[in-house]
This record gives sequence, structure tokens and C-alpha cells, in this order.
Amino acid sequence: MNSTRDIRLAVDIGGTFTDVALEQGRGASAQSTVTKTLTTHEAPEQGVIRGIEKVLDEARVAPSDVTTMVYGTTLATNLLIERKGSPTGLLTTEGFRDSIEMRNESRYEQYDLDIELPEPLVPRRLRLPIPERVNVRGDVLIPLDEAAVAATVPTLAEAQVQSLAIGFLHSYVNNDHEQRARDIIAALLPEVEISISSEISPEMREYERISTTCANAYVQPLISSHLTRLGSELERIGVTCPLYLMLSGGGITTLETARRFPVRLVESGPAGGAIFAGHIARRLGLDDVVSYDMGGTTAKLCLIDDGMPHTSRTFEVARMYRFMKGSGLPLRIPVIEMVEIGAGGGSLAHVDSLGRIAVGPESAGSEPGPASYGMGGDRPAVTDADVVLGRIDPDNFAGGTMQLDLNAASVAMSTHVGDALGLGAQDAALGVSEMVDENMSNAARVHAIESGEIIENRTLIAFGGAAPLHACRIAEKLDMDTVVIPPGAGVGSALGFLRAPVAYEVTRSFHQRVSDLDAVACNRLLEEMRAEALGVVEAGAGERPLVESRHAYMRYIGQGHEVGVELPVKIEAERLDEESAGSLLAAFESEYNRLYERSIPNLDIEILSWVLTIGTEPDPIDDEVPMPAGEISAPLADGSRSIVESATGERVDAPVFEREKLSAGQRIPGPAVIVETNTATVITSRFDALIHPEGHVILERSTKSRNGGRS
Repeated sequence: MNSTRDIRLAVDIGGTFTDVALEQGRGASAQSTVTKTLTTHEAPEQGVIRGIEKVLDEARVAPSDVTTMVYGTTLATNLLIERKGSPTGLLTTEGFRDSIEMRNESRYEQYDLDIELPEPLVPRRLRLPIPERVNVRGDVLIPLDEAAVAATVPTLAEAQVQSLAIGFLHSYVNNDHEQRARDIIAALLPEVEISISSEISPEMREYERISTTCANAYVQPLISSHLTRLGSELERIGVTCPLYLMLSGGGITTLETARRFPVRLVESGPAGGAIFAGHIARRLGLDDVVSYDMGGTTAKLCLIDDGMPHTSRTFEVARMYRFMKGSGLPLRIPVIEMVEIGAGGGSLAHVDSLGRIAVGPESAGSEPGPASYGMGGDRPAVTDADVVLGRIDPDNFAGGTMQLDLNAASVAMSTHVGDALGLGAQDAALGVSEMVDENMSNAARVHAIESGEIIENRTLIAFGGAAPLHACRIAEKLDMDTVVIPPGAGVGSALGFLRAPVAYEVTRSFHQRVSDLDAVACNRLLEEMRAEALGVVEAGAGERPLVESRHAYMRYIGQGHEVGVELPVKIEAERLDEESAGSLLAAFESEYNRLYERSIPNLDIEILSWVLTIGTEPDPIDDEVPMPAGEISAPLADGSRSIVESATGERVDAPVFEREKLSAGQRIPGPAVIVETNTATVITSRFDALIHPEGHVILERSTKSRNGGRS
């Protein structure tokens, strides 16, 4: 067994597969061992333990030798989507019990008379009004009625409430009433978990703040229970190292913080993927990148600049129309900003009422899975299309651990898609694949435009079990010249966990006009925020140096939404002063011009919220390894496979190469297939593959394709 003391383990639970990665050492000399197991939805920890035992055995590492484990899970997301959280109550300001049902009165479908809006997580009978009132400046207008707080206990107890959210009006300015109400309930119902909005989401905008607090309370008991069971199982198999949780904002945190704020776990898996892509971008010296993560259930895309993913402070979950903005429950949490569509390997295909091929958002998941899995599924999924098109070898799926059924995939494709359109199984599969790729490409275009970016100038970094199968075609549609398939692409999100910093973000609403900036009050606020972030980060940072960033969310007076602006003050020794207003104004106008190509003269600017993040420094990047000089002989194929070319719809005999046998500098012209344990890279005729010294497959648009036009 290996006794190296720097052995790190990462686990990412997805909708279809649970990915496990083990890394020994750091930097370019690190050795990785990865595996996949089917996600066990009823008891997620079982799939986790199965994957850990498998990867430890393959790496010949004893459980006790693991020094760190990082974990990301979809459990919080699934609880919100499936409405399987704990019975939850809400205490709120008298007269505002229906605010989370009234929402903000916006309609995601303007002309739908039968529009469906998500039901609040807390039913009206458990939304209990409390006489109290604080104004926007934090002044108490009506003192907290403590007797009314205590009087809610019989109602909460009778409903067997396990968790309670407390959200009072303007508590982000003055949270005395929320804290006192928590103390009263905790003394009378000590077994109930309590979330208060001034800790979960201390920002203005009442609906979003209380919605986020309710979501945190709704998932807290079950997340805590799951983490306890996971800890027991890890201890049973001998993994006793510290356990960290991946946050949706791109950092990792301690187990205790994750239990307090489980709502921050909702996008932990995709966040790991973006961190992974950012690390690859920095390693290869790529400034402008798009990460493309296609797994079993969804496909995610994120813009990355200078190795840093774009971020946001808002997110929606449990959408009525899964990928329609505005149709879900809003969460005010720090997240890595990405666009997501139902285009994973398990996404189901059908013909809609207009006779068009449609894919997703419904997914076959891991149970029963696509038709080709042979586990009871009979409807065609994207994986079935890839099997029919020859992109997936049914005899060598998931490293040969699963045997896929080509005939079942063909029958499902014909029955549910081909027959309705007069197409054979192959053409139906090609139609499904093209629809998936076009949906992803279109989403990427729109996201880039909304972010003020030009997507065709970027490099695509593709990972996830299904992304390398589709990456070349996506790049063709987006007019991109370069695609990177990194080593371990099939478990990219899990590997990203091992690159994530220990980090925590603190947000506060504090209104200021730039023309009348109270620098003393702002500095006091930032110091309080810094102390809170340090209290979380220092527990897991050890001796690693820390970095700090500060942002202000600003807008012109009268506007409805803000623009995030990095503060000119970034370290503890520096402070805002009376001259900082000019720097803030210049920074805001620069960012506003970047986004909208204009500014508004003679209009004052206001700051609504302040964000401070403290985290460990990213792992250092070694000097870039150059490509070998001179021509390297083309590799010998390990076999061949009949695949369907997307651009022509015709079958071609493509050489197949095993990735682990390829050498740096070798060039492989398309069409071809490069296979590895957890995925396969399909090289179309418009691309060539170049093997990087660190094992990356660099897909470059061929000269003949550049000269001959683009699709």
C-alpha cells in the first residue's frame, strides 16, 4: 500500500453517475486514479462508498492514507426539485406572510393565461405572522412581540415541523428581532433547526431573501442527516481524514459551515467543473475559455477569463419549465455563473406535437437509464443515439464495466422518434444528436451575448462523460477553432474539487450614494465582513496564504438591477477614504461601458450591496510545457470503428486510438476516435488532434476546413 502523506480524494454525485477521483502528490507530477459508479438515489452514500472502495483498490492506497476528502452532492438540489425536504415553518413580519407566494409579480411567460408558478416550500398554514417592524434604516417601529413568537410553538409542534425559517422585514439592516425570535423558539423547541434570513441572505429584496432562507431550512435536516451517515460510512471503511464540502460559489468549506448553510451546496458539482476548466486554462496559458461540461443529466457551459469563472449572486432552482428563467425558486447565494440545458447522456428524446425532434429536459437518470443500459428503460436517450451512431462502443462502455445493448438503442430510437418521421434508427439518432448540439450551441451564443462576450474567439474545454463525444460538433457550430480535452475529462468536476480553494463569501446590503460616500461606515462594514469570512476560512486553510477580493454592486439612480464592480481596495492595510468615490465612479463606468457600450452622464450612482471573499491562493502553475519540436510520427491505430459523420450523415470507417498509448506531439487527423476509461473523444473530419506533453488532446480546426468554409 502507498504511504504518501499527500493523498486527496474527491467525490461528485451527479444525476446519473457518482464520480470519484484520487490524486497522489501535487502539480505536474501528481498521479490520478478515477472511476465512476451509478448514483444510488435512495441512499447516495452507498454509491459514494462503493466508488471510494473501488478507486482506493485500483490505486493501491489504504483508506487511512487519505489526507483530505472533498465532496460535492446534488442532494440539496434534488430535495428542492422533488419537494422531499423536511416539514418547515416560517415566522415573518405581520402582514407579509404571503410575500413568498406573491413573488415579485413578474411572469416568465407573458401571455400564458394558465401560467404555473412554483408552490412555496412552506404552506400558508405554517407561515406565521409576528407583530414587529423595522424600517429601511434599521429603526424599530414596532417592537418584537415575544409572546406572539412563543405562541407559535403549539402550531409548529402539532405540524411536526423539523426546521424553521425566520425572515422579518429589513432584518438585513437590523437583525435583533430575528435573533431574539430564534432564541425563544430554540429554548422551547430545541430539536428544531432554525435558519434566520440575516445570516442566510443578508440582502435587500425581501422575496428573494426569504425564499433563500426557506430553502436553507427546508433541506437542512436531511442534509445534516446525510452528512452524518456519510461520516459514519467513511469511518467504517477507514477513511478518517478531514471532510470538506464544495460550495456553489467555487470554494470548499468545512463540514460545520455546510451544515449551517446547505443551500450553498446546490450547484457544487457544476462549480467543480468550472474550477477544473479554469485550472486547465491557466496551465495552458489560455485567457478566454468556455467550459463545456456534459454529464448524464445536463450540459453546463461557463465563461472563464484569465482562469477565473464568471460568477453571480443569484440562482434559480426547481423551475416549472426546467430551463426557463423566472419559473423557479430564486436563491440569493454566490454561484459560478453558467447556462444549463437538459442535454446530458440520459436526456430523453421524443417527437413533439409539431413533428419536431425534441430532447430533454426529462432524463432517464441512472434508474432505469437509457434503453441501451438494459435496466428497464425503453425510451431513447442521447446515449442511445451515440451508441447507434458508433460514437460509443457498446462493448467498452465505462471502461468495460457495463455492456450496452445496441439493438435496444436502435429499437427505442425507431419506435419513439424514427417511425413518427419516416426515418430509420440511424437518421433518427443523427437528428437527436444534432438537436442536442444545436441546443447547446444556441444557449452558448445567447449566454455570451448577454455577458458582452464574443464566443468564437474562445477555446472550448470539454469534460464530463459525454462532452468529448460532442465537442467537435459544438465547436463547428460555434465557429471555434480549438477544443481541449484534458486528462480525466470523464470525471472533470471531481478533479476540479481538488483544485478549489478553501474560500467563503460574505454579502451585506448597505445603501450608499457615490456622491455622498460614508467611508468610515463602509470600512466598518467591510471589517465586520472580513472577520466573518476569516472565521470560516481559517478553520480549513491551515498555513496556506490567503487572498481577498471585494466588490460593490452599483447602479445608476432609478435603475432596477446592479452591476458588480471590483473595489479599488483589496487588502487589509488599505481602506476606503473620501477620495475613493472617484475611483468607484471610474470603475463603475468602465464596467458599465463594457456591458452596454455607453454610460449615462450627469446621473448619480448608488451602491446597494457589498461582497467580500477570502480564500486560499490557487495552486501555483508550473512553467508551461512546450510542444515537442519537429514532426512526430502519427500513432498506429488500435482498431477501427464505423461512425456517422455529423456534417454529412454518412458512415465512415474511423481509426480508434487508446489515449494512454499516445505520445506527445503526435497528430491524428479526423475522422477518428480516441478512447479512454470514462469517455471517448470523437474527432470529426474538420479537426485534427494534437497530443500535448501533459496528456491534453488539443483539437485544432484543420487547414482544409479553414479554407473550405465552416458550418
